[in-house]
Amino acid sequence: MSTARALLASPLAVWERDGLKVALAKAGLPIDDLDNPHALFWRFETAADIPAGFGGLEIHAPDALLRSVVTMPQLRGLGIGRAIVSVLEMEARARKCASVFILTTSQAEFFARLGYRSCARDYVPEPIRRSPQFNALCCADAAVMVKKDL
Repeated sequence: MSTARALLASPLAVWERDGLKVALAKAGLPIDDLDNPHALFWRFETAADIPAGFGGLEIHAPDALLRSVVTMPQLRGLGIGRAIVSVLEMEARARKCASVFILTTSQAEFFARLGYRSCARDYVPEPIRRSPQFNALCCADAAVMVKKDL
């Protein structure tokens, strides 16, 4: 069974995001806009009910911004991050997104292995460039990457 199939994804309502906030803060990821109701977040657990991580999407049709992907420290290196990204890409496809963009300061190699390619900031569609994550929360030297044709 693949790791992605072994994960259970639960959508998080705005009022359920405290665990997400703690995990992101510990990983050094932005937390200032977690109350944004347009940002969709999921909690991921193993089939044995062990917390595995979190991840999110912002839908800016016809594209999405992948964000806030974090694996719990004790499960890193086991393919959980790859599985979380896979589930979020499936969600983007289900929402008719053609491309997924990401910003990363430290995981460009990881995302490149998953099929993401570097792109110029001006290549990013305007709705995503206007998002708080892109516009203010992620530093200006973050790598910008895209995966097209989901």
